[in-house]
Amino acid sequence: MCSVIGYYGDHTAAPILIKCLKKMEYRGYDSVGISTRHDNAIITKKKTGMVSEVNKTMKLYKLPGKIGIGHTRWATHGNVTDINAHPHVSNSGRISVVHNGIIENYIEIRNNLIEIGYKFYSDTDSEVIANLLQYNFEKTPNIKKSIMNTVIKLRGQYAFITIFENKLLAVRYHRPLIIGLKDNDRFISSDIFGVSTEIDKVIHLEDRSFSILDKKQIHSYGFDGHLIKYTMTNIKRGISTISKKNYEHFTLKEIFEQPESLLQIDVKSISELSRIASKIKRLYIIGSGTSYNVALIAKYLIGKYCGKIVEAIVSEEFTIFPNMDKDSAVIAISQSGETADVIDAIDIAIRENIHAYAILNVPTSLLAMKCDSVAKINCGLEIGVAATKSFTSQIASIYIFVEKIIRRKLIDLPHTSKLISRILDNELEIINISQVLKNTLNIYVLGKGIHYPIASECALKLKELSKIHAESMFGGELKHGAFTLINNNTYIIVINPQDETYEDMIISVNEIKSRGAKIIGVSNTRSKLYDYWIRIPNSSDETVFPLIEMVPLQLLAYYLSIEKNLDPDHPKNLAKSVTVK
Repeated sequence: MCSVIGYYGDHTAAPILIKCLKKMEYRGYDSVGISTRHDNAIITKKKTGMVSEVNKTMKLYKLPGKIGIGHTRWATHGNVTDINAHPHVSNSGRISVVHNGIIENYIEIRNNLIEIGYKFYSDTDSEVIANLLQYNFEKTPNIKKSIMNTVIKLRGQYAFITIFENKLLAVRYHRPLIIGLKDNDRFISSDIFGVSTEIDKVIHLEDRSFSILDKKQIHSYGFDGHLIKYTMTNIKRGISTISKKNYEHFTLKEIFEQPESLLQIDVKSISELSRIASKIKRLYIIGSGTSYNVALIAKYLIGKYCGKIVEAIVSEEFTIFPNMDKDSAVIAISQSGETADVIDAIDIAIRENIHAYAILNVPTSLLAMKCDSVAKINCGLEIGVAATKSFTSQIASIYIFVEKIIRRKLIDLPHTSKLISRILDNELEIINISQVLKNTLNIYVLGKGIHYPIASECALKLKELSKIHAESMFGGELKHGAFTLINNNTYIIVINPQDETYEDMIISVNEIKSRGAKIIGVSNTRSKLYDYWIRIPNSSDETVFPLIEMVPLQLLAYYLSIEKNLDPDHPKNLAKSVTVK
């Protein structure tokens, strides 16, 4: 939801913080701010906007001091305003906080502090942290005890970094936070990618813990005050480079990385998950957004080939889903491993003593640490807010998962990679269709069987990237209500490869066509019913179609955003990792 960063070292903090915040901006980009400590005083500058523009107008890079914290925001409490931007400073001016997550009881804490004379200037939940720390420090001028007395009052899920006297504090409760080191430089970050070029060693903070850093030492404690012996590991150099290369946007780069990323899946970890899950009678597959669409594909494939009882559930709905038993397992699908709804669902499974597994991209994430077994898709860092390469890698992982259970080949990944490359070679025809659709307000996307989740994902991408209202429906479902909305200006995308669903879809297309709608067919064969044709390659193996047919639709959503002068990497109101409820 937000990115938080802290630095303490031999160099001026502000330019280093800005460099790191730019890398983490995909996590939040409503506003940006920095606090530094210099001559025993805290200096804070913050403003709405992207890192580069705020840095330019506010001259953040000129802030003095060798200790500092920074933040990019994705608004949860309070509008996107300068005053709601982080950092938030205590009434005394001696404590500054940047925060990721939610303080659920902030109104209660705020009112209590107001009663004893504290003032609040923002609408955020985060400001209570700074003032509660101040209150506790004034009662007992001991930093460790002040933190312990503060966290015991906070309800919610959070990670925050604080400038406190001449020290940095890192506090983690159900939200990610790491400490990075190199020479005399110390970093605290919500995202290892943001600091990866600056550090050579990393400490993954334990949940329910806090660390106190100064220039020479790091002390880590549990919330009850017991000393934690932390583990320091060398950072993998492969994650240090974040570059658009020759692409205009990260989103386009990541779409074009799919032929490669598909081949990076950790088959060994998926085989292990399949071995374990093969013994389970009932599977609950959960996910949010794009990952839920993958869960729908998993339900179809596992149910069809493995003969298991499978439910696909939106993560946030899992909290009210009944009837789990000891012969059940939950498989969470996630790109980041940080999504709050997914983690909450896994926590429920753990409390009920239900097996908890994950298919994800970040093996160091909180979700990975909670689960009994983890399958890694290894698609590489995905900066664009809209999931692209992680989607295809997740689908491929499901195919491999099923293959290992039934001991029969379903797809050939190197061949699939080549088919995707052929699709990407034909992007000009996608650009032409995007020019036709750029003024469209509503689009229906239809799919049958296993292609319905692809239709759902296409509708999601159109909404995310091009701000076009798109609705996915099953192939024949329009006639049960939505036909009344169809006219000569209606565009309908149909996912229609030549497999067992083809003939039924053609019947539906005929019915739609007779109502005047314009048809965009996504298929390996052309039909006279299509006004526009998005080609996908022929394949002797029809099982490959769900893996390849979304790729041209990702391109369509991307080029529609370009036609409409939108920023595809930073869609309005969206963040990459939704780490709050």
